[in-house]
Amino acid sequence: MTDSSQTSATVWALTDDRQGNNVQVLGVAEALNWAVEEKAIRYTAFARLPNLIRGATLAGLSDVSREALTGPWPDVVIAAGRRSAPVARWIKRQSQGRTKLVQIMFPGRVGAGEFDLIAVPDHDKKRNVAAWTNVVSITGAPNLITADLLKKEGELWRDRFDSLPRPYIAVVVGGSTRQRAFSQVRAFDLGLQVAALAKSVGGSVLLTTSRRTGRDAELALAQVVPEPRELFLWGKEGENPYFAFLALADAIVVTGDSVTMCAEACATETPVYIYAPPHSVSAKHERLHQRLYDLGYAKPLGESIETWSHPPLNPAHDIAEAVRRVVAGRSAKGGG
Repeated sequence: MTDSSQTSATVWALTDDRQGNNVQVLGVAEALNWAVEEKAIRYTAFARLPNLIRGATLAGLSDVSREALTGPWPDVVIAAGRRSAPVARWIKRQSQGRTKLVQIMFPGRVGAGEFDLIAVPDHDKKRNVAAWTNVVSITGAPNLITADLLKKEGELWRDRFDSLPRPYIAVVVGGSTRQRAFSQVRAFDLGLQVAALAKSVGGSVLLTTSRRTGRDAELALAQVVPEPRELFLWGKEGENPYFAFLALADAIVVTGDSVTMCAEACATETPVYIYAPPHSVSAKHERLHQRLYDLGYAKPLGESIETWSHPPLNPAHDIAEAVRRVVAGRSAKGGG
Protein backbone atom coordinates (compact mmCIF):
# COMPACT_ATOMS: atom_id res chain seq x y z
CA MET A 1 0.00 0.00 0.00
CA THR A 2 1.24 3.49 -0.85
CA ASP A 3 2.63 5.60 1.98
CA SER A 4 0.18 8.36 2.90
CA SER A 5 2.85 11.04 2.49
CA GLN A 6 3.07 10.39 -1.23
CA THR A 7 1.17 12.62 -3.66
CA SER A 8 -0.61 9.77 -5.43
CA ALA A 9 -2.50 6.72 -4.28
CA THR A 10 -4.48 3.73 -5.49
CA VAL A 11 -8.23 4.24 -5.58
CA TRP A 12 -11.24 1.96 -5.72
CA ALA A 13 -14.36 3.66 -7.08
CA LEU A 14 -17.45 1.73 -5.95
CA THR A 15 -20.25 2.00 -8.52
CA ASP A 16 -23.69 0.43 -8.46
CA ASP A 17 -27.06 0.46 -10.20
CA ARG A 18 -27.74 4.15 -9.57
CA GLN A 19 -26.28 6.31 -12.30
CA GLY A 20 -26.50 9.47 -10.21
CA ASN A 21 -24.26 7.90 -7.56
CA ASN A 22 -21.82 6.65 -10.17
CA VAL A 23 -21.39 10.05 -11.79
CA GLN A 24 -20.49 11.52 -8.42
CA VAL A 25 -18.03 8.78 -7.51
CA LEU A 26 -16.30 8.80 -10.89
CA GLY A 27 -16.27 12.60 -10.99
CA VAL A 28 -14.22 12.72 -7.78
CA ALA A 29 -12.02 9.84 -8.92
CA GLU A 30 -11.27 11.61 -12.20
CA ALA A 31 -10.53 14.89 -10.43
CA LEU A 32 -7.92 13.11 -8.30
CA ASN A 33 -6.06 11.89 -11.40
CA TRP A 34 -4.71 8.90 -9.50
CA ALA A 35 -4.70 5.20 -10.36
CA VAL A 36 -8.40 4.29 -10.23
CA GLU A 37 -10.04 0.88 -10.44
CA GLU A 38 -13.79 0.83 -10.80
CA LYS A 39 -15.50 -1.83 -8.69
CA ALA A 40 -19.05 -2.45 -9.89
CA ILE A 41 -21.13 -3.77 -7.01
CA ARG A 42 -24.62 -5.20 -7.23
CA TYR A 43 -26.98 -5.57 -4.33
CA THR A 44 -29.41 -8.21 -3.16
CA ALA A 45 -32.66 -7.58 -1.29
CA PHE A 46 -30.72 -7.71 1.99
CA ALA A 47 -29.18 -4.30 1.15
CA ARG A 48 -32.56 -2.70 1.84
CA LEU A 49 -32.11 -3.36 5.53
CA PRO A 50 -30.86 -0.49 7.73
CA ASN A 51 -27.10 -0.15 8.02
CA LEU A 52 -27.48 -0.67 11.75
CA ILE A 53 -28.31 -4.29 10.90
CA ARG A 54 -25.88 -4.70 8.01
CA GLY A 55 -22.92 -3.27 9.93
CA ALA A 56 -19.47 -3.37 8.28
CA THR A 57 -20.06 -6.27 5.96
CA LEU A 58 -20.56 -7.52 2.42
CA ALA A 59 -24.01 -8.81 3.36
CA GLY A 60 -26.39 -7.53 0.74
CA LEU A 61 -23.93 -7.95 -2.16
CA SER A 62 -24.19 -10.45 -4.99
CA ASP A 63 -21.71 -13.32 -5.06
CA VAL A 64 -19.94 -11.84 -8.10
CA SER A 65 -19.51 -8.51 -6.31
CA ARG A 66 -18.08 -10.20 -3.23
CA GLU A 67 -15.54 -12.10 -5.32
CA ALA A 68 -14.29 -8.86 -6.89
CA LEU A 69 -13.45 -7.30 -3.52
CA THR A 70 -10.14 -8.91 -2.62
CA GLY A 71 -6.70 -7.59 -1.70
CA PRO A 72 -4.37 -5.95 -2.19
CA TRP A 73 -6.46 -3.23 -0.61
CA PRO A 74 -6.44 0.30 -2.04
CA ASP A 75 -5.28 3.47 -0.37
CA VAL A 76 -8.65 5.13 -0.94
CA VAL A 77 -12.22 3.95 -1.44
CA ILE A 78 -14.74 6.39 -2.93
CA ALA A 79 -18.41 5.50 -2.62
CA ALA A 80 -21.80 7.21 -2.58
CA GLY A 81 -25.12 6.56 -0.92
CA ARG A 82 -26.32 4.66 2.13
CA ARG A 83 -26.13 1.15 0.68
CA SER A 84 -22.40 1.34 -0.06
CA ALA A 85 -21.40 2.42 3.43
CA PRO A 86 -21.20 -1.08 5.00
CA VAL A 87 -19.10 -2.24 2.04
CA ALA A 88 -16.62 0.62 2.40
CA ARG A 89 -16.33 0.03 6.14
CA TRP A 90 -15.70 -3.69 5.55
CA ILE A 91 -12.86 -2.87 3.13
CA LYS A 92 -11.25 -0.55 5.66
CA ARG A 93 -11.32 -3.27 8.30
CA GLN A 94 -9.77 -5.80 5.91
CA SER A 95 -6.91 -3.34 5.32
CA GLN A 96 -6.32 -3.07 9.07
CA GLY A 97 -7.55 0.52 8.95
CA ARG A 98 -5.06 1.72 6.32
CA THR A 99 -7.59 2.37 3.55
CA LYS A 100 -9.05 5.88 3.63
CA LEU A 101 -12.81 6.06 3.14
CA VAL A 102 -14.40 8.86 1.13
CA GLN A 103 -18.19 8.89 1.20
CA ILE A 104 -20.35 11.17 -0.92
CA MET A 105 -23.68 11.96 0.76
CA PHE A 106 -24.26 11.25 4.42
CA PRO A 107 -24.09 7.48 5.04
CA GLY A 108 -26.03 7.58 8.30
CA ARG A 109 -24.71 7.94 11.83
CA VAL A 110 -23.95 4.26 12.25
CA GLY A 111 -20.21 3.87 11.67
CA ALA A 112 -19.85 7.44 10.41
CA GLY A 113 -16.70 7.89 12.46
CA GLU A 114 -14.92 5.25 10.35
CA PHE A 115 -15.07 7.49 7.28
CA ASP A 116 -12.09 9.76 6.76
CA LEU A 117 -14.09 12.17 4.60
CA ILE A 118 -17.84 12.60 4.15
CA ALA A 119 -18.99 15.10 1.52
CA VAL A 120 -22.47 16.26 2.52
CA PRO A 121 -24.58 18.33 0.10
CA ASP A 122 -25.79 21.44 1.90
CA HIS A 123 -29.30 20.95 0.47
CA ASP A 124 -29.58 17.67 2.42
CA LYS A 125 -29.79 19.78 5.58
CA LYS A 126 -28.17 17.23 7.88
CA ARG A 127 -28.23 18.60 11.39
CA ASN A 128 -25.27 18.72 13.74
CA VAL A 129 -22.79 17.13 11.32
CA ALA A 130 -21.23 20.21 9.71
CA ALA A 131 -18.89 20.64 12.67
CA TRP A 132 -17.58 17.08 12.45
CA THR A 133 -13.91 17.00 11.53
CA ASN A 134 -14.49 14.43 8.78
CA VAL A 135 -17.41 16.27 7.11
CA VAL A 136 -17.14 18.83 4.31
CA SER A 137 -20.14 20.65 2.88
CA ILE A 138 -20.69 20.90 -0.88
CA THR A 139 -23.15 22.64 -3.18
CA GLY A 140 -24.78 20.42 -5.77
CA ALA A 141 -23.16 17.15 -6.72
CA PRO A 142 -19.73 16.17 -8.09
CA ASN A 143 -19.79 15.16 -11.73
CA LEU A 144 -17.69 14.45 -14.81
CA ILE A 145 -18.02 17.86 -16.47
CA THR A 146 -14.69 19.61 -17.06
CA ALA A 147 -13.57 22.40 -19.37
CA ASP A 148 -11.58 19.87 -21.39
CA LEU A 149 -14.60 17.58 -21.80
CA LEU A 150 -16.82 20.45 -22.95
CA LYS A 151 -14.20 21.65 -25.43
CA LYS A 152 -13.75 18.15 -26.84
CA GLU A 153 -17.48 17.48 -27.18
CA GLY A 154 -18.15 20.91 -28.64
CA GLU A 155 -15.52 20.44 -31.33
CA LEU A 156 -16.76 16.92 -32.10
CA TRP A 157 -20.39 17.91 -32.63
CA ARG A 158 -20.23 21.55 -33.74
CA ASP A 159 -20.43 20.88 -37.48
CA ARG A 160 -23.47 18.61 -37.09
CA PHE A 161 -25.55 21.51 -35.81
CA ASP A 162 -24.25 24.22 -38.15
CA SER A 163 -27.53 24.34 -40.06
CA LEU A 164 -29.43 25.31 -36.91
CA PRO A 165 -29.71 29.05 -36.18
CA ARG A 166 -28.35 30.41 -32.93
CA PRO A 167 -28.84 30.98 -30.11
CA TYR A 168 -29.01 27.36 -29.00
CA ILE A 169 -31.30 26.58 -26.08
CA ALA A 170 -30.29 23.24 -24.57
CA VAL A 171 -33.14 21.53 -22.74
CA VAL A 172 -32.20 18.75 -20.32
CA VAL A 173 -35.21 16.76 -19.18
CA GLY A 174 -35.31 14.42 -16.21
CA GLY A 175 -38.62 12.92 -15.22
CA SER A 176 -40.57 11.24 -12.47
CA THR A 177 -39.09 10.62 -9.03
CA ARG A 178 -40.35 8.59 -6.10
CA GLN A 179 -41.95 11.73 -4.69
CA ARG A 180 -43.23 13.45 -7.83
CA ALA A 181 -44.53 12.42 -11.26
CA PHE A 182 -43.43 14.12 -14.48
CA SER A 183 -46.75 13.95 -16.25
CA GLN A 184 -47.67 14.52 -19.87
CA VAL A 185 -49.33 17.78 -18.79
CA ARG A 186 -46.09 18.89 -17.15
CA ALA A 187 -44.14 17.98 -20.28
CA PHE A 188 -46.54 20.04 -22.42
CA ASP A 189 -46.05 23.00 -20.09
CA LEU A 190 -42.26 22.75 -20.31
CA GLY A 191 -42.36 22.33 -24.08
CA LEU A 192 -44.62 25.35 -24.56
CA GLN A 193 -42.36 27.53 -22.40
CA VAL A 194 -39.31 26.43 -24.36
CA ALA A 195 -41.12 27.02 -27.65
CA ALA A 196 -41.96 30.58 -26.61
CA LEU A 197 -38.36 31.25 -25.58
CA ALA A 198 -36.98 29.89 -28.86
CA LYS A 199 -39.42 32.00 -30.85
CA SER A 200 -38.55 35.14 -28.88
CA VAL A 201 -34.85 34.87 -29.70
CA GLY A 202 -35.10 33.20 -33.11
CA GLY A 203 -32.98 30.29 -31.98
CA SER A 204 -32.94 26.49 -31.96
CA VAL A 205 -33.74 23.90 -29.33
CA LEU A 206 -31.34 21.07 -28.45
CA LEU A 207 -33.37 18.71 -26.28
CA THR A 208 -32.42 15.48 -24.56
CA THR A 209 -34.46 13.27 -22.25
CA SER A 210 -33.52 10.67 -19.65
CA ARG A 211 -34.54 7.20 -18.57
CA ARG A 212 -37.03 8.72 -16.13
CA THR A 213 -38.84 10.93 -18.64
CA GLY A 214 -41.32 8.36 -19.89
CA ARG A 215 -42.72 7.80 -23.35
CA ASP A 216 -45.87 9.90 -22.91
CA ALA A 217 -43.89 12.90 -21.72
CA GLU A 218 -41.43 12.49 -24.60
CA LEU A 219 -44.27 12.45 -27.12
CA ALA A 220 -45.66 15.64 -25.58
CA LEU A 221 -42.31 17.38 -25.82
CA ALA A 222 -41.78 16.25 -29.41
CA GLN A 223 -45.22 17.58 -30.29
CA VAL A 224 -44.80 21.12 -28.95
CA VAL A 225 -41.07 21.86 -29.22
CA PRO A 226 -40.76 23.64 -32.58
CA GLU A 227 -38.33 23.40 -35.43
CA PRO A 228 -35.50 24.23 -35.80
CA ARG A 229 -34.52 21.66 -33.25
CA GLU A 230 -32.37 18.61 -32.43
CA LEU A 231 -34.05 15.97 -30.29
CA PHE A 232 -32.33 13.06 -28.63
CA LEU A 233 -34.94 10.96 -26.88
CA TRP A 234 -33.93 8.28 -24.37
CA GLY A 235 -33.10 5.00 -26.04
CA LYS A 236 -32.49 6.52 -29.45
CA GLU A 237 -29.79 4.73 -31.41
CA GLY A 238 -26.47 6.45 -31.91
CA GLU A 239 -24.17 8.50 -29.74
CA ASN A 240 -25.76 10.68 -27.09
CA PRO A 241 -25.00 14.39 -27.70
CA TYR A 242 -25.79 15.37 -24.09
CA PHE A 243 -22.33 16.77 -23.31
CA ALA A 244 -22.25 18.50 -26.70
CA PHE A 245 -25.57 20.17 -25.95
CA LEU A 246 -24.10 21.54 -22.71
CA ALA A 247 -20.91 22.60 -24.50
CA LEU A 248 -22.58 24.41 -27.40
CA ALA A 249 -25.60 25.91 -25.65
CA ASP A 250 -26.11 29.65 -25.34
CA ALA A 251 -28.63 28.95 -22.56
CA ILE A 252 -29.54 25.79 -20.67
CA VAL A 253 -32.98 24.83 -19.37
CA VAL A 254 -32.93 21.92 -16.94
CA THR A 255 -35.77 20.26 -15.06
CA GLY A 256 -35.35 20.57 -11.32
CA ASP A 257 -36.00 16.94 -10.41
CA SER A 258 -32.35 15.84 -10.63
CA VAL A 259 -29.53 17.10 -8.43
CA THR A 260 -26.99 15.67 -10.89
CA MET A 261 -28.50 17.31 -13.97
CA CYS A 262 -28.77 20.70 -12.26
CA ALA A 263 -25.16 20.40 -11.10
CA GLU A 264 -23.93 19.36 -14.54
CA ALA A 265 -25.68 22.30 -16.16
CA CYS A 266 -24.06 24.63 -13.63
CA ALA A 267 -20.66 23.06 -14.31
CA THR A 268 -20.64 25.09 -17.53
CA GLU A 269 -20.32 28.88 -17.68
CA THR A 270 -23.58 29.13 -19.63
CA PRO A 271 -26.76 30.75 -18.27
CA VAL A 272 -28.83 28.06 -16.52
CA TYR A 273 -32.58 28.18 -16.00
CA ILE A 274 -34.31 25.63 -13.77
CA TYR A 275 -37.82 24.46 -14.59
CA ALA A 276 -39.48 23.69 -11.25
CA PRO A 277 -43.12 24.81 -11.01
CA PRO A 278 -44.62 24.94 -7.49
CA HIS A 279 -45.06 21.52 -5.88
CA SER A 280 -43.26 19.77 -8.75
CA VAL A 281 -40.15 18.82 -6.77
CA SER A 282 -39.27 17.78 -3.24
CA ALA A 283 -38.23 20.16 -0.48
CA LYS A 284 -34.65 18.93 -0.84
CA HIS A 285 -34.59 19.89 -4.51
CA GLU A 286 -36.17 23.25 -3.72
CA ARG A 287 -33.34 23.93 -1.26
CA LEU A 288 -30.77 23.08 -3.92
CA HIS A 289 -32.41 25.40 -6.44
CA GLN A 290 -32.49 28.27 -3.99
CA ARG A 291 -28.83 27.70 -3.15
CA LEU A 292 -27.92 27.81 -6.85
CA TYR A 293 -29.98 30.99 -7.29
CA ASP A 294 -28.37 32.65 -4.27
CA LEU A 295 -24.86 31.83 -5.49
CA GLY A 296 -25.55 33.06 -9.03
CA TYR A 297 -25.23 29.70 -10.80
CA ALA A 298 -28.83 29.53 -12.03
CA LYS A 299 -32.14 31.37 -12.27
CA PRO A 300 -35.75 30.17 -12.27
CA LEU A 301 -37.14 29.61 -15.74
CA GLY A 302 -39.21 32.59 -16.79
CA GLU A 303 -40.50 34.27 -19.92
CA SER A 304 -37.13 35.40 -21.25
CA ILE A 305 -33.47 34.41 -21.39
CA GLU A 306 -30.61 36.80 -20.86
CA THR A 307 -26.91 36.96 -21.57
CA TRP A 308 -24.94 36.30 -18.40
CA SER A 309 -22.37 33.87 -17.11
CA HIS A 310 -21.11 32.28 -13.93
CA PRO A 311 -18.02 30.37 -12.85
CA PRO A 312 -18.33 26.63 -13.41
CA LEU A 313 -19.61 24.68 -10.42
CA ASN A 314 -18.15 21.26 -9.77
CA PRO A 315 -17.53 20.18 -6.17
CA ALA A 316 -15.58 17.15 -7.43
CA HIS A 317 -12.46 19.30 -7.42
CA ASP A 318 -13.10 20.55 -3.88
CA ILE A 319 -13.65 16.99 -2.66
CA ALA A 320 -10.50 15.83 -4.47
CA GLU A 321 -8.45 18.48 -2.68
CA ALA A 322 -9.87 17.31 0.64
CA VAL A 323 -9.00 13.71 -0.26
CA ARG A 324 -5.42 14.71 -1.01
CA ARG A 325 -5.19 16.34 2.43
CA VAL A 326 -6.54 13.21 4.09
CA VAL A 327 -4.10 10.92 2.28
CA ALA A 328 -1.27 13.25 3.23
CA GLY A 329 -2.29 12.96 6.89
CA ARG A 330 -3.88 16.38 7.25
CA SER A 331 -7.36 17.52 8.15
CA ALA A 332 -10.04 17.09 5.50
CA LYS A 333 -11.11 20.68 6.14
CA GLY A 334 -7.67 22.14 5.60
CA GLY A 335 -4.94 23.23 7.93
CA GLY A 336 -3.00 20.74 9.99
